[in-house]
Amino acid sequence: MTHPLILTPAAAQRVAAIASKQAKPAILRLSVEGGGCSGFQYKFDLAEAADADDTVSETEGVQLVVDPVSLDLVGGSTVDFVESLGGAAFKVENPNAAAGCGCGSSFGI
Repeated sequence: MTHPLILTPAAAQRVAAIASKQAKPAILRLSVEGGGCSGFQYKFDLAEAADADDTVSETEGVQLVVDPVSLDLVGGSTVDFVESLGGAAFKVENPNAAAGCGCGSSFGI
């Protein structure tokens, strides 16, 4: 894999907990959509399975899956789960993002 994706142990544990509560597989799908205050925004969903053309990264038995189109925008990223006074959320550290916004959920290339 040219641009590895990394799911941190904290994010893997959170996905596993959410998946367990919803009786779903521990598969987190990261995708990119147009929109947000910087041009693109991250979208997270639990997936039933990885698609044949997805890139898959695994941490502690939890899979992070990304489709080929989104991979062009998020390749090399690290997905973490952070808790702060402002709340708790998944956070993407994206080396491809030239700009971001204060909310951390959108980015520009």
